[in-house]
Amino acid sequence: MIETLFSSFRFDPARAAALQEELARRVVRRDRIGKVRWIGGVDVDIVGGRGRAAVVVLEAGTLELLEARTAEREVRVPYIPGFLAFREVPVILAAFKKLRRRPDLLIVDGMGLIHPRRLGLACHLGLALGIPSIGCGKTPFVGEWDAPAPDRGAWSPVIDAGERVGAVLRTRAGVKPVFVSIGHRVSLRTATTWVLRTATEARLPQPIRLAHQAASLAHPAARMNRGARDTTESR
Repeated sequence: MIETLFSSFRFDPARAAALQEELARRVVRRDRIGKVRWIGGVDVDIVGGRGRAAVVVLEAGTLELLEARTAEREVRVPYIPGFLAFREVPVILAAFKKLRRRPDLLIVDGMGLIHPRRLGLACHLGLALGIPSIGCGKTPFVGEWDAPAPDRGAWSPVIDAGERVGAVLRTRAGVKPVFVSIGHRVSLRTATTWVLRTATEARLPQPIRLAHQAASLAHPAARMNRGARDTTESR
């Protein structure tokens, strides 16, 4: 139902804000996750009026890349902070439909509850796909926080309007932290655990890093891990 809504929604900021407030009430902030075998990563690159989305699937235990799918299409919704999902969700869903494996958990390059209406991109996708989701990004535009200790795994809460909406998490010692928040059907504790567990090679979690490489319009998806069992494709 939500997926259909995005495909037919006529963007207007006032209507979009009202819709976000309605959908935010459906977000489940507790763990509703089964066994995580496959973990997905999502990212979108937009240049001019063209957007390219990538969804990757990794084996959760080893972080081996199993599959990568991309989709391209025209992006008509303008860039307005707080409404990025209306630009990006349609092309992400197009890429997701190509997957042979349905992820058990998604890590999204973007925010979840760290959003003025508590419905960032990770929340939108979690609701649309019915998959537990986590938001992980570099720069939120709402909330206040204290810098965490410099050690890997250190974190501090992100507070907005008196509510804890996320965590600022140090994934590498002495490196800038990332911002983690609930997307859907995941507690904040579980979200930070999975981000830390998958950030094995760099500041960002591996699912996001690989999705970013595949989504980049400047760097074709052919640069992805050559060991992937499925080739990347686009349209």
